[in-house]
Amino acid sequence: MIETKPIHSYRDLTVWQRSMQLVLVIYQITEKFPKEEIYGLTSQMRRSAVSIPSNIAEGRFRNTRKDFAQFLRIAYGSGAELDTQIEIASQLQKTKDLDYQEARQLLTEVLKMLNALIAKISKPVSGRKL
Repeated sequence: MIETKPIHSYRDLTVWQRSMQLVLVIYQITEKFPKEEIYGLTSQMRRSAVSIPSNIAEGRFRNTRKDFAQFLRIAYGSGAELDTQIEIASQLQKTKDLDYQEARQLLTEVLKMLNALIAKISKPVSGRKL
């Protein structure tokens, strides 16, 4: 029998934990970007990454499954933005030689988890709490 831990907080959600790891990886990568990118790609990538766990947390505090699902969709959208920004960075001359593998793997994992969670909580279920 598989035991599952009860979810008391957004901090208990694996998707939030993994998205926090993604934020740290993005910060590590963007620290290596040229200084002229501080207000450009560096800022954009950091904001997109931070938006993912932030929206998961905010949505978890909402009173309805519908609201939670909407914030998870926003987090998913931020993940799509980040995916595009990683792709851009990996093609730019000054940033193409950096290692994006861990960020891409974490992002893929987070997006899959968000997609599954959105599908799960979007199903109509009467009488069940989040």
